[in-house]
Amino acid sequence: MEKERCYVDYYNSPVGKICLGSDGEYLVGLWFDGEKYYCEGFSVVVKNPDFKIFQETKKWLDIYFSGEIPDFMPKLKQSGSDFRMEVWDILKEIPYGKMITYGDIAQKIAKRRGIKRVSAQAVGGAVGHNSVSIIVPCHRVVGANKNLTGYAAGLDIKKYLLNLEGIDVSDFKSC
Repeated sequence: MEKERCYVDYYNSPVGKICLGSDGEYLVGLWFDGEKYYCEGFSVVVKNPDFKIFQETKKWLDIYFSGEIPDFMPKLKQSGSDFRMEVWDILKEIPYGKMITYGDIAQKIAKRRGIKRVSAQAVGGAVGHNSVSIIVPCHRVVGANKNLTGYAAGLDIKKYLLNLEGIDVSDFKSC
């Protein structure tokens, strides 16, 4: 399978450098430097800070990292299996300052599909491959019993983002 072209620019956040990826019109990626699935599926072609989508995304991130809730959404384009797209759509529904478990997402999908069960581990795999971190808030997904499991950029960044949103994670277990 041929990789898609991806233009990049960078944003310096309070928790490290973030790479923004675009096809020229849409935001297709937002990865922390060194993240597990950094630029997965894309051929990084050229740094191009002049794209309007990069300026909009940086404005969104400035608002977010100031502790406010952005009142707009950059134009996003994600690609993946039907299952991954369904999981990512659910992530977009999680309100600022709230959390959901992998099991909760699995139950939502099972109910929507009219089936008995969906694997929480399969949900975890889809969450982990979310290419637009923060904006598609995969950091708001936690394990059962207050387990801070998985985050492609690392659990310290996940904790920072949750704390920024007013969620006290001091009594959560890191797995």
